[in-house]
Parts: sequence; C-alpha cells; structure tokens
Amino acid sequence: MTDTPTPDDGATDAAIITTDLVRLDATLGSAPSEVIGSLAALLAETGRATDPDALAAAALEREGKAATGLPGGIAIPHCRSAAVTVPSLAFARLDPAVNFGATDGPADIVFLIAAPEGAGSEHMKVLTSLARALVRPDFVQSLRDAGDPDAAVARILDVVRPAPAATATPTADPVQPDSAPTAPGTADTAAAAEPDAHRSVVAITACPTGIAHTYMAADALTAAAERTGVDFSVETQGSSGSTPLSAETIAQADAVIFATDVGVKARGRFAGKPVISSGVKRAINEPDTMIAEALAAAGDPHAPRVAADDAAESDGGAAGEGVAWGRRIQQVLMTGVSYMIPFVAAGGLLMALGFLVGGYEIADSAKDIVVTDSLTNLPDGGMHIYLGAVLFTLGSVAMSFLVPALSGYIAFGIADRPGIAPGFTAGAISVLVGAGFIGGLVGGVVAGLAALAISKWRVPEFIRGLMPVVIIPLLATLIAGGLMLLVLGRPLAAATEGMENFLGGLTGASAALLGVLLGLMMCFDLGGPVNKAAYAFAVAGLSVTDTASMEIMAAVMLAGMVPPLAMALSSLVRPALYTPAERQNGKAAWLLGLSFISEGAIPFAAADPLRVIPSMMLGGAVTGALSMIFGVTLKAPHGGVFVAFAVGNLLGFFVALVAGTAVAALAVTAAKQFIRRPQTSAAPVTAGALA
Repeated sequence: MTDTPTPDDGATDAAIITTDLVRLDATLGSAPSEVIGSLAALLAETGRATDPDALAAAALEREGKAATGLPGGIAIPHCRSAAVTVPSLAFARLDPAVNFGATDGPADIVFLIAAPEGAGSEHMKVLTSLARALVRPDFVQSLRDAGDPDAAVARILDVVRPAPAATATPTADPVQPDSAPTAPGTADTAAAAEPDAHRSVVAITACPTGIAHTYMAADALTAAAERTGVDFSVETQGSSGSTPLSAETIAQADAVIFATDVGVKARGRFAGKPVISSGVKRAINEPDTMIAEALAAAGDPHAPRVAADDAAESDGGAAGEGVAWGRRIQQVLMTGVSYMIPFVAAGGLLMALGFLVGGYEIADSAKDIVVTDSLTNLPDGGMHIYLGAVLFTLGSVAMSFLVPALSGYIAFGIADRPGIAPGFTAGAISVLVGAGFIGGLVGGVVAGLAALAISKWRVPEFIRGLMPVVIIPLLATLIAGGLMLLVLGRPLAAATEGMENFLGGLTGASAALLGVLLGLMMCFDLGGPVNKAAYAFAVAGLSVTDTASMEIMAAVMLAGMVPPLAMALSSLVRPALYTPAERQNGKAAWLLGLSFISEGAIPFAAADPLRVIPSMMLGGAVTGALSMIFGVTLKAPHGGVFVAFAVGNLLGFFVALVAGTAVAALAVTAAKQFIRRPQTSAAPVTAGALA
C-alpha cells in the first residue's frame, strides 16, 4: 500500500487525498460532531492541519448553518480554517451510519473537505467535482465496494483532479459515461452549476407576513448560489422593507427566480427575463434545484419569461408565468391576508391594552368616554379608565379596517392598483350588511375580476390615460359594490350569522371537535395557506369580542405555539436524534414558540416532514381541544405568552399548551427513534444539493 499517488498524478492530486486519509468500515461515533472530530484529527496526524480542534470547530460551525447530509447516504462537511495547511479531503465509509440531516436517512459515505483560510475556491472546486461524480450511482457504489484505501483513493482522484488541458472539450463531461442515461435534474444540473458558466441570477422572495419565510428563502437561495459559483442577488420584499435590485443588476441577470406566496412588487422591471416561479417554501426546501432550474432556463429559448404586458406585472400582481390557476388563486388570497395582518396586529393589541388599562368592561363604554370626556374632564374612575377607553377605541378603529383591507388587497392581487378602491368598497359594504369575513373574501374576488376585465378593454388612445385612475375604479366599484349591496350581501350575511350562531352554541364534545380541527390546521403547514386560513378566521371574529370568537382565537394561538416548542423540547431531551444545526434551531425555537411564531418549526419540518408534521398536528389537536374544553378565551390576536393579561382562564391556557407540547414532543421523538426513513444505496444527487 502506498500513501501517496505516483508523480504522474500531479502535485495537486497528491495534496487532496492520500490513503492515510481514508477509513473504511469505521466506527467514528454516533453523531456528526464525533465523525467530524475524528476526520479532523486524521488531517492533523498527517500534517495537513495544525489544530484538529480548531478545524473541527470550523466544520461544525458550518454544519450548524445547514446540515450537509445528502440523499443516498452521503455527507460532505466542509470548511475553510486557518488551522488547515493544504487543501485536503478525508474520506470515511462508516459502520454504523450517522445522521447528518439528510431527508432519507443517515450517511455511511462521508467526506470532510478542508481548505486553508486564504485558499480561494479550491474547496469549492472539489465540492463541484464530487457532486458531479455523486450523481452517478456507479461512482457511489464503487466507494461502497472499495476493498482497500488504495482503491478508494484511485476512484476519488479520478473525479476530483482536473482534466488535462489538451484533452478537455467544451461539451465533454469527464465523469458522465456516454452510455448512462441522464436523469432529469442530475448530471445536467451539476454541469450547469459549474463555476465557469459565469451565469447571473436574481431573485425576489416574499411571504404573506414578511417575517420568517421571506428571509429564510433568501438565505437558502444565496447559499445555493454560492455553492454553484453563480453570481446572485436577491430582493426580500418583507415586513422590514427591502432594497430594490438595481437596474444594472437586473439587466445583467440571465434569469430570475420569483419565490413568493404573494405578489411581486414592480414585476415589470424583469420583463423578458427567463423566470422560475414557485411558492416561498420551495426555495427553503429546494434552493439548489431552483438555482439549477434558473440556469437551465437561461439557456433555453423556449423557457417561460416575464411578460411585459402582464396585468399583474407590478406591485401585488399574483399572476406568474407557468403558475396554475389554483396556485394563482392561493397567491391572491394570501396577498389579501398579508395586508390585513398589520391591521389585526395593531388593532388587536391596542384593544388588549385597553382591556389591561381600563378593565374588560371598557368595551361597553369606550365610545361614549372618548366622545364626551377628555384629559381635563375625566370620566368616573379617573385617568386609567380614560386611557383604557382611548386605547380600546384606537384598536377598534384599526380592527374596523380588517375586512375592507382583506377585500381591497385581494382585488389588488388580481388587478393591481385599479382594484384597490373597488375592493375596499366591497369590503366596507360586506361589513355594512353583516357579511363579515366571508363577504370580504367574495367581494374582493368580485372587485378584482371586474377591474381586471375592464382593464382589458380596447379603448381609444385619448381615454387610455384615464383608465387606471378613473374609469376602472369607477366601473368596478359600481359592479362589485352593486352586486354586494343588492345581490350577494344578504345571503352571505345569513351564512355568516348562521355560522356565528353555530359556533356560539358549541359546547362539550362539539367545541372540542372544533378545537381539534383548528389545531390540525394551524400545525399542518406552519405559516402556510392552511395555517393562515385558520388564523384569519379567528381574528375576523375577534372584532365582535363575544365569548365564542375569543375561545376560537385562544385555540388558534395556542395550537400555533406548539410546533416550535415541541421541537425545542424534543431536541433538548434527545439531542442525539438531531443534527448540530437542528439543535441550534431548537434553542431559538423556545422564544419563537412562546411568541406564537409557528415558523420556528420550519427547519425541522423541511428536513423531515413525514415524521415532524404529523407529530405537530397531533400536539396541536390536543391543545386546541383542551383549550375549547377549558373555555380559554383570548382578546389579543398575537403575542403568545406575552399577552397573558388578555387571557381568560390562564391556568387552562398553560395546561393546554404544556399538554399539547408534551404530546407533540413525545410523538416526534418516538417517530425519529423507531420509524426509520428508507435509505437508498445510490440515489442521484445534484451539485446543488450540497448544504
């Protein structure tokens, strides 16, 4: 056995891997940290690293940002570190396999790629070369079949060393056999991800609330682009504002990614660009695939492109190339919900503060107090009663815009700015006739469709300038408002009243069943459309402040707190079942769960949906049922435990929360312990699959 390749292999190859950096059928521990520590020690023993602990810490820090497990039982932890003296690759074939966070099970093939701090892109080139090889089942199987370190090193060097310049061709793939069929999204994807492609991609990410998904998707796409050597810029259209992409950056882009659940602002900037459209969650779960698809679209003259004359091409437009009508309807409704939520948060919390300062009876007298009294003419009870009335009134006024805002921005999502006035009018009429939340949904759709239809009329040139600011709002308001007032309003009001009476009459088992349903919805997609539908239903009823509505609000918020708390508890109790990245996410999930931010559980659900989501739904159902049985009420629409002052039956609140969290944590821990995901021996992996 020789420890280094022959001189013919070249100095670069000799610096990458030797036989003393290979361990076959080795037991290196039961957690990624132990495996990485063992491989780092191996590099130090061979003189390639000066400090194994520093190297291991750098690799684990990278692991903490995103797990490096790949489908097919493979993991590629990697890092740059000042402790590394020469770019190196250590390889281990593990027995038993260790969980590195891949979606299909633990890894038995592990590479540790280590590069010096100032080594430039050496380790990226190795990653790319390995990825191109890992799409080939024969290469992966050859590593599992290697009888000794020499065989393993020979196979690895075959794919990581650069092809000789004299034999390289622009079209040849040195690691893809001519006779092997190419699976969609595998070898072609890897080839497209080569750094030499010098492609540029831009992206827009946006979710309904603009709090969690927007920025998680941006980070995931940015990391994927870095892994593939693509020039990449992203504009986050979130709640904290955004810095628009420059015209120069857009002009230089070869393709654009729209990862949104709501409309893209100023969509027309990207007219003519090849486009990949999806929901924001796909960018979190499959960022590498989306980058690869964008690169493929850039070279495809038949790829979908952003239309210059799309009616939804600017602010709020929900229509997208290649987006089905079902998806478009979902985006439109989520646009309405996203613009409604600030009214809910501001109004609901102000009302809750009014209750805190002035007592719960303030709801009956607030209007009279603010009209007849003042700071110099205080009502009976003094200053705190007056301030409570002011806070409650401000909140009530803000909440009164809830349905008009929902309706107006649904219409905005369909027809852009010309739909806003008709939509707000339809929503206001819905409130006037008592049709409430349901009427707002219907009125917004009617107003948006009317405005969109009118915008497509062919009119003389001298009238065209008046269309968006006068004619479309006028006629669409007449159509939508007239239909709501004369035709749709009363039937929808009757349906709303019937539903409210039904909910108000629920007791015992029936109330528990409603709690179960709400809990399941809140935990099904963790901030997605189903979750938002349950939440919007709850806050729409909160404006009337009756007992049934406040019980529904409590059940919805409690169930939404369960997933992040349960994952935090499970990762704390059984850390060996989770990757280092997941354990770090678990620490942050405590605060997110206590604050009613369900998105705190998304990293866990994205990595292991089949075991995590059903467990969370079980816990949410338990919490929702107990909340309804205990008669817990809530007068605030958000805030988690930090609005405990607005909770009725505080003991029941915490009992329901603790019980559901414990059930969900126990379920997910048991699922991860006893339900194994199938592991394929040679699943194809794209170059973009590297985490």
